[in-house]
Amino acid sequence: MSLLEEYLYPALVFSIILAVGFAVRKILTRVIRHWAERTETKLDDVILGAIRSPIILWFLVGGIYAAVALIRLPLNIAVVVDRGLLALLILSIAWTLANIASGVIKYYGSKIGAAIQVTSLGQIITKFAILSLAIVIVLSELGIEITPLVASLGIGALAIALALQDTLANFFSGFYILAEKSIRVGDFISIEGVGEGTVVDISWRTTKIQTLPNNLIIIPNKKLAESIVTNYDLPEQELSLSTVIGVSYDEDPDRVEQILLDEARKAVREMGGTNPDFTPLIRFAPADYSLNFTVIWRAINVRERGRQIHEMNKRLVKRLRAEGIEIPFPVRTVYIRRERGQGLKSSTRRQATRRAVNGAKSG
Repeated sequence: MSLLEEYLYPALVFSIILAVGFAVRKILTRVIRHWAERTETKLDDVILGAIRSPIILWFLVGGIYAAVALIRLPLNIAVVVDRGLLALLILSIAWTLANIASGVIKYYGSKIGAAIQVTSLGQIITKFAILSLAIVIVLSELGIEITPLVASLGIGALAIALALQDTLANFFSGFYILAEKSIRVGDFISIEGVGEGTVVDISWRTTKIQTLPNNLIIIPNKKLAESIVTNYDLPEQELSLSTVIGVSYDEDPDRVEQILLDEARKAVREMGGTNPDFTPLIRFAPADYSLNFTVIWRAINVRERGRQIHEMNKRLVKRLRAEGIEIPFPVRTVYIRRERGQGLKSSTRRQATRRAVNGAKSG
């Protein structure tokens, strides 16, 4: 066999396999794209984007392998080429799987409303894990002893995990919060012992809450996950508001109730941010120095709470004054009861003291 024939056939085989690779990629891309257009999910687009480029690399590796097999190479060179091609194939497959896993994490992260930082960190960790496993497999195939390396990596990973214990706890707590959807960006929440405000960001380490005075509360995700949280936007934003107003015991409760109910209905219609379909409620209870009436109505969200209670209180006070209803000041009457025996003893003490004083003067 001439030198031309010896290298012409392998080159021809390599070219044919590579051409088949381009054809397969084109056909596969068209089929997957057509199938993707008929589905609502975007996962097929993720898979298509991940395998589009590696297909050519796989056929390239196959073409080189077939061409080398037709060439009479020395055994030691052939072994090196085979192992190199196998390592390249393993790494390319691992890279493809890492891209698919990263795309899936990004897709579901957007579905659950995960923060960009959490999604990105999850993608990095997944890629690192898959590629690390691929490198270990490649080293094993190349005949390199990996047991000491794996042991060293295990000890190093344990040390890193212990050093980053709080960071990892915050990361997984943040991911759990986002996946559960119990707290979302934009929700108005109240944290027991911390404060309340609007969630503006949930990152991989902390959650940021903007309070009504425009301050920023930064709380670690681990502490947030362990706290008792009231979410005013779940299950719905609408909520009940109430205010208590007291009148004198001399007033007629029925008349006061009708006046308050009439004014509350007007307020609900006029002050905005309320549910006009909800009829205000009045609840009565006697207190220490006044007859207390609780007025209840519905607001569209908790952000209206301060303004509406302020407005409702002003309207109710003005209406009661206009109707001549007395709003009492806090008053407490204290009755002191003196026992008869105690009174005699006190009188006896006063007489004894008076005699002693008179005796001293006369002396």
